[in-house]
Amino acid sequence: MADPVAPLKTPTDIKSNAAKSVAEALNGILADSFALYLKTKNFHWHVSGPHFRDYHLMLDDQATQILGTTDAIAERVRKTGNTTLRSIGDIARHQTIKDNDDSFVSPTDMLVELREDNLKLVEALREAKEIVDDAKDNATSGILDEWTDLAEERAWFLFEASRNG
Repeated sequence: MADPVAPLKTPTDIKSNAAKSVAEALNGILADSFALYLKTKNFHWHVSGPHFRDYHLMLDDQATQILGTTDAIAERVRKTGNTTLRSIGDIARHQTIKDNDDSFVSPTDMLVELREDNLKLVEALREAKEIVDDAKDNATSGILDEWTDLAEERAWFLFEASRNG
């Protein structure tokens, strides 16, 4: 019978120190993705005003897209021989995107805040790209390009939707 407390040992050819750096970067991105997902859903649920329908639908689409990346991020961590986040508390310890628990946020402020958060995620994705390229983790490198493009697109849509005139 296998030892129930034995470490998870996924085989990888990435050197252990490099794999650990990749996992740390990806776990930070995963935590921020969950924080951004929940904030986007929060704003989706609480948006109001004359552009309600447009904003409500856009934020729902964006939240779905963000959540759709989380499994792939976590699986990349596991494929590099490491473990990923395990709980809401673990997410909170790793996230850099701040929560918004305000009882009211204007629609324009929602869009601006989410745009800035997406751009912060882009910055983290670019930093992770350097780490994974140094580790010669080609698979993660390619996927990071896709995730960066998605976050840039979300930021662009949020910018255009928040413009006056």
